[in-house]
Amino acid sequence: MLPFDDPGRLLRQQLAAMHLQWFAAEDEGRTEDPTEHKIRKAREDGKVAKSQDVTGAIVLLFSVLGLGLLAGHILEVAREMVHFFISQATAIDVTSDARAFLAFYRFFVRLTLPIGAIAFVAAFMGGYLQVGPLFSLKPITPDFNRIAPNFPKFFKKAFASAEAGFNLAKSLGKIIIIALVAFFNIRAQVGRMVNLVHRPFLQSLTLVAGVAFSILVQVAVILLVLSLFDYMFQRKQHIESIKMTKEEVKEERKTFEGDPLIKSRLRQRMQEILSRNMVQNVPKADVVVTNPTHFAVALEYNRLSMPAPTVIAKGQDAIAQRIREVAQQNNVPVMENKPLARALYSEVEIGDVIPEKFFEAVVAVLKEVYRIGGRTVKAG
Repeated sequence: MLPFDDPGRLLRQQLAAMHLQWFAAEDEGRTEDPTEHKIRKAREDGKVAKSQDVTGAIVLLFSVLGLGLLAGHILEVAREMVHFFISQATAIDVTSDARAFLAFYRFFVRLTLPIGAIAFVAAFMGGYLQVGPLFSLKPITPDFNRIAPNFPKFFKKAFASAEAGFNLAKSLGKIIIIALVAFFNIRAQVGRMVNLVHRPFLQSLTLVAGVAFSILVQVAVILLVLSLFDYMFQRKQHIESIKMTKEEVKEERKTFEGDPLIKSRLRQRMQEILSRNMVQNVPKADVVVTNPTHFAVALEYNRLSMPAPTVIAKGQDAIAQRIREVAQQNNVPVMENKPLARALYSEVEIGDVIPEKFFEAVVAVLKEVYRIGGRTVKAG
């Protein structure tokens, strides 16, 4: 039987393919934390950890507080607007007279501009507190690569991701919080609110406005506190989104720290130059103290120009071998003294005189050299 003769099999294959496509890890292999350069580059592109809930809660809180502070001004402007249109009701045609439109526009601006300014400043502050000074046009720059729909990616992000689950829980939580805050505030005032029909309009309006203001302030404060958890979640998601593969980390290190192979060659070249410079001093030495194979230290002593014997060359392994060879070629005595050679190599830099604690051991070596070779201490 051919595959297309079995509709059930075809359906199972398609569902399996869709499952793998929708729910496969988009960032498979991205296991390494982002480097400082990666984080900085993402920031330049406008990709930062930012919670819209934090900004929204700050805007809501400051706008509500602004309404409370500006309530007198708003009521006064509203009274003026009502008085103007009632008094001019027979003098102007609200459907065609430009004066009506201009008057309404002026009142509208006076009513909304203060609250709008407060909301704008609060939104700016909410963003600044989260990401600091940042200006980037990248997020709003058209990306034609995104025009082609990617339905698997969309469905995964919308329905089958940690972000989708978190957003769903967050939305349900907000609804429950608003309902509970409204319920407890209204229940506390229900005895007074049932008698609103028997009270003057202004008293009724004041009571309702007070309850609404209390609900909004409490909701804003609670949402602001809860938005901190959303910020932490968004920060974690942001770090996950810019994680790198091991290969990306390796390539970045090559770019910014240098290719390890090149660095190794440069280090080898520097050692060769240093060795050559040191070897040039070996013929002037009075003695070369060796380990005998791992370390070699060349010492020179001139009683008129040096307060004590001085290290003029030293080396380990290959360089030590080269120092010994040059010393033998120039008839410089080579003396084996394992502890002294190791100590001088570790503690004395080239060009420095030996410390006092080595005087006795070095003098003994020099005496032996002078005795065997018939040399004398340099005097100039």
